Amino acid sequence: MSKQAHNEAAQHHENAAKSHRTAAEHHDKGDHKTALQHSETAHNHSTKAHEASTQAHEKSKQQGDEKGTGATKQATA
Repeated sequence: MSKQAHNEAAQHHENAAKSHRTAAEHHDKGDHKTALQHSETAHNHSTKAHEASTQAHEKSKQQGDEKGTGATKQATA
C-alpha cells in the first residue's frame, strides 16, 4: 500500500515538473498566456504532489510503527 502511495506522489511530482518545463518553454517564446496556463497546471500538480507525499509519508510511518521499525521508533532509539 505504501509503495502505491509513493508512486502516486512521484507521478504528481513528474507531472508538475513537465508542466513547469512547458511553461518555461512558452515563456521563452514570448507566449505568456500559454505559459501562465501551464504554470497554473504545474501549481495544481505541485499541490497534489505535496498532498500525496504527505499521505505516503503517513502510510509509511503507520506501517513502520505496526512492524516496530517506524521512523518514530528509530529516532527515539
